[in-house]
Amino acid sequence: MNTDMKDKVVVITGGSSGIGLASAAACLRDGAKVVICGRSQERLDSAAAELAGISGADNVLALTCDVLDEDAVAKLRDAVVETFGRCDALVCNAGQARSSTFQSTTDQDWRDEFELKFFSLLRPVRAFVDMLEASGAGAIVCTSAILARSPEPFLIATAANRAGQLNLMKSLSREFAPKNIRVNSVLIGLVDSGQWSRRFEAGVGPDGIQIPAGMSKEDWFVELAKSRHVPLERLGTPDEAANVILFFASSASSYITGETLEVTGGQSRNV
Repeated sequence: MNTDMKDKVVVITGGSSGIGLASAAACLRDGAKVVICGRSQERLDSAAAELAGISGADNVLALTCDVLDEDAVAKLRDAVVETFGRCDALVCNAGQARSSTFQSTTDQDWRDEFELKFFSLLRPVRAFVDMLEASGAGAIVCTSAILARSPEPFLIATAANRAGQLNLMKSLSREFAPKNIRVNSVLIGLVDSGQWSRRFEAGVGPDGIQIPAGMSKEDWFVELAKSRHVPLERLGTPDEAANVILFFASSASSYITGETLEVTGGQSRNV
């Protein structure tokens, strides 16, 4: 597949681990320069060192940034301009799921989830849209979740806001098309992007059910896939999600906008 990513600049929020880090590595391997951001300096330093081993430290910029902080996002944009002078693709990957039911989700929980799921997209897009337009072939990729189409009762606030994200991305795809900016979404299913490992370490799944004592993470992952009726009977890997993100960020998808692609192992039941 010809991605034509040589010397392109890709900004990835939530890029210090999991799918974001795997996406940065995929872009680097195809010749791009990458900017990753996150809130943990320690994780960013580790990620930057790993990425530098792929194509050199000069092609990697790692900065702390809370994407919900408008001033911090503006500083991120300014650093990208100063270091690389351009942005060709923006991957909005920040955010995580909130485990809660209708009864346990407070008004503040709803507000927090709305702010995280929407403003983690809105603020980076506002900051980088002019640079993406100047690219002449800009791309925005939103990593969302299959929850947007197949909600779970114990992830009610996340599912509702993920559905809203898809609507937002569809609207942006129409508005930004005249600017030659494509907007697409990747729906993640059961992918071991770090959240599932942290849940295993905590000893409880998102449904509130305790993980049996003595069960290995690998065995729990198998049981998760079975319980969610994943036809491929396993969790996906960050690299498998990253390949799709790279596709949408690159010229390989140059005539695709306003679309979603599922990385779910066949879990989705919609046609």
